[in-house]
Amino acid sequence: MKLNKWIEVSVLSVIVSIAAFGCKSTKPGITKFDEKGGGSGSKPAIADIQSGPALKPGDVASGIDKDKDGKIPLDGNGHPGWNENADAFKGFTVHFELDSTVIKETEKSKLEAIAAQLKSTPSAAVRVEGHCDERGTEEYNRSLGERRALALREELTRLGVEANRLDTISYGDGKPAVVGHDESAWKQNRRGEFVQLTPPK
Repeated sequence: MKLNKWIEVSVLSVIVSIAAFGCKSTKPGITKFDEKGGGSGSKPAIADIQSGPALKPGDVASGIDKDKDGKIPLDGNGHPGWNENADAFKGFTVHFELDSTVIKETEKSKLEAIAAQLKSTPSAAVRVEGHCDERGTEEYNRSLGERRALALREELTRLGVEANRLDTISYGDGKPAVVGHDESAWKQNRRGEFVQLTPPK
């Protein structure tokens, strides 16, 4: 009789252990954000976001560390010392949806115009800058900015621009176009920008 009781207790313990630990749910690749959000001066919260391959601080796709300005070059040497003209493509900023690197159909005409301009000025190059809104961790935003810049670069090469004329860089959420903590600001900060580069004289 005691043996039967001992077996019942042992079986029950095993069942409880399996229920407590064996069925624990995990969601790999999900970045958790504070549900409460923050007031002024702190990053607002959003729902879970698929993080994809996040970078560690200082990591980049090409294995090059951040430079002294905190910028993250993604494509190696680029065009150091070239003249920069941020106004040349000022009106051609491409905007993205939340947590997306997909170039919307409504934005593609901007890339076609940039490609046409580069084809007509064969000595020029362009720096493609990836940006995010303020939500998410620094590493997540850095990775997302990288993927946005690379998506834009890929589309420009598809339109006939030589890849060696396209530098890419991620600023993450470090250079907002608009300072604010609501959707009207965030949608303007989820973007890709373009800086014309010309050879030094």
